[in-house]
Amino acid sequence: MENNNLLEEARKYGFIQDQQVWLKPFMNYPARQVGEVKESEDDSLVYFAKRFEMFQGKVNSLLERIATSENKGSFLMKVLHMKEQVGNYDALGDFEQIYHTLTQAEEDINETIKQNREKNLSTKIALIQEAEAHSNSIEWKEATEKLKDLRSTWIKTGPVEKELTDEIEERFRTAIDKFFERKKDYFEDKKRMLNRTYERYRDLIRQSVALQNSDDWEVTTAKLKQLQNQWKEVGGNLPRKTTTNLWTEFRKAHNHFFDRLKQKINNEKNESREKYYEVNFERKKELAIEAEKLLQQNSLNDAVRRAKELQAEWKKVGPVDPKVSDMIWERFIKACDRVFEMSSLEHYIRKRQQASNDSFTEIDGLQARINALTDFIKSDKNELSVLEDNLGKLSDAPGNDSFRNMLKGKIRNFNRKINTKQELIAMFQGQLSAISK
Repeated sequence: MENNNLLEEARKYGFIQDQQVWLKPFMNYPARQVGEVKESEDDSLVYFAKRFEMFQGKVNSLLERIATSENKGSFLMKVLHMKEQVGNYDALGDFEQIYHTLTQAEEDINETIKQNREKNLSTKIALIQEAEAHSNSIEWKEATEKLKDLRSTWIKTGPVEKELTDEIEERFRTAIDKFFERKKDYFEDKKRMLNRTYERYRDLIRQSVALQNSDDWEVTTAKLKQLQNQWKEVGGNLPRKTTTNLWTEFRKAHNHFFDRLKQKINNEKNESREKYYEVNFERKKELAIEAEKLLQQNSLNDAVRRAKELQAEWKKVGPVDPKVSDMIWERFIKACDRVFEMSSLEHYIRKRQQASNDSFTEIDGLQARINALTDFIKSDKNELSVLEDNLGKLSDAPGNDSFRNMLKGKIRNFNRKINTKQELIAMFQGQLSAISK
């Protein structure tokens, strides 16, 4: 009874065409293929209706979590991702209803976020006013503790509207920075050891510059790291601008050496990667060559079995140079396609012979295979036309990228399979011509 209900639902939102299961168009989404008929058409329709129930369950689970969560804003991206799946999830059901449900959830979350940000703005304005009140204080210890507390509260307070963020962040930071700059200047004025600190920094810079072009990589690395530790130990209370300038000069020498070291390491890695690519390419070429010889050296059943084994081995081989990756893959998959197409063809011919309880002469057999392949190509081209039509109707919206890539992949596969069948027809025609002579 349950399957009958699911079948009725599936027929409401989908249909079967050329042994392929299709979802009917809805809203701005075109009709699209979601699968193929495996056993019977009804079983396939029920299967994809059950997949829709699974998707509906995920949506309901997400909505329940949102309803019970205090931080609803954290679910916004999950809702948007679920909406994106509406356009590419392989199932049959009322996706339009799910889309509207998720849209409502998105709007509710955005409204919650808006309310929270208004509350956060009120809190941050109060923190700014309090920080500005302490920015001119000369009670250094008490004001420092108070401003630290204000800064901690500020960090814990959530975001505000984006157009206000920079303005209030700058106002709060200005109040805080104003106090601590005054405090820093005050205590620096009390210390008169700037010359010794400054000269210590200059000495560390001179040592660093002397080492920056060294090719003694290991020893120099250790020395520079030692100088970095010594820099940290200098301390002192130089003015910020002076410290920044000294640090920039010190760091420049260190960066110069370590950039050279990084380039050396990258060169070595590139050499290693090129060798790795070369080894992988040779292995993939071996697999392609063996695939190309399968029909010559094996029975058809053995060729199919070995082709599957070769595909499994291919997956275990690492990447090759991107410049040759597509070429070697096309060579390999084309050879495998030839085996699988030949297997499908022979299976079809056997079934036809069994149904007619008849046997073919050699010429009749070749002609039967040519005719069958011609019919197969016609069917493939019909499927290809539908895919190309759907691709042409698809909008350029980013939400369609996944579906668009899927269509392009299917189109490439159909073109390759059509070419393989055409090559087989040419082969049989050649054999037929040789017999006729």
